[in-house]
Amino acid sequence: MSFRIRFLFVCLLAATLSGCTPADQSDEKEPHYALGISRVNAMDYPGAVEAFEESLEVNPHSAAAHYQLGMLYENQESDPAAAIYHYEQYLKFDPSAENADIIRQHIGSCKQQLAAAVNSLPSSSQAQDQLEKLIEQNRQLQQQVQNLQESLKQWNVWYATQTAAKSNSSLPQDITLSQSDPGSSTQPTEPVEPGQPVQPTVTRPKPVTPVHPEIPPARGHAYVVERGETAMAICRKFGVHLAELKAANPAVNLSRIRPGEVLNIP
Repeated sequence: MSFRIRFLFVCLLAATLSGCTPADQSDEKEPHYALGISRVNAMDYPGAVEAFEESLEVNPHSAAAHYQLGMLYENQESDPAAAIYHYEQYLKFDPSAENADIIRQHIGSCKQQLAAAVNSLPSSSQAQDQLEKLIEQNRQLQQQVQNLQESLKQWNVWYATQTAAKSNSSLPQDITLSQSDPGSSTQPTEPVEPGQPVQPTVTRPKPVTPVHPEIPPARGHAYVVERGETAMAICRKFGVHLAELKAANPAVNLSRIRPGEVLNIP
């Protein structure tokens, strides 16, 4: 609200409180109108609007009630269309009002507010463009959710494989061979003369060192860049650092990736 309009409203409100309201004695005696004035004085503006509307039900030609409602709708309820209606009704039922020029200025100000509100609304083509953008964003979000779900499945499979491998490697692997083991052998250590008994020497095989199965490292996978995606967005999607993504794609300029380009996700 401009300073000029506030000043006019204060002046008119002061005139109302001082008994200079554009109302005849019949309006002042009407109970609903009097109640509306008391509520304005108490700054109960919604209650004042209700009282003046009820006053118009009793007397639809009450110029004073229309005047009060026009001021309230313009300055308190922020409803310029309703204010214009009541201002025009006020001038209709009191065409010789002394403040007619001021009221016409109020009407012009309310019309400017309505025009500004209409101009701020988007056109049909703009609304259609915004709708299409929202649809495309929704589609991209759905695709990202599907990709994340697929990545989660792959991580679950990898984790289950790692857990099973660790469980198998924890089994005891020490093997102790006895003299009767099939791997033992007897060989003479020194040449003996004929007729002398041979003292066999037992040679035990070396303990078998447990060999843990090698778990193949988790490999990356190819990913097709979608429209509107950046390198940082892809890193957040798969939970990798930008440096890791660069290392996995040394021949790709990540600052200028294009839709349809294939990246290796580490």
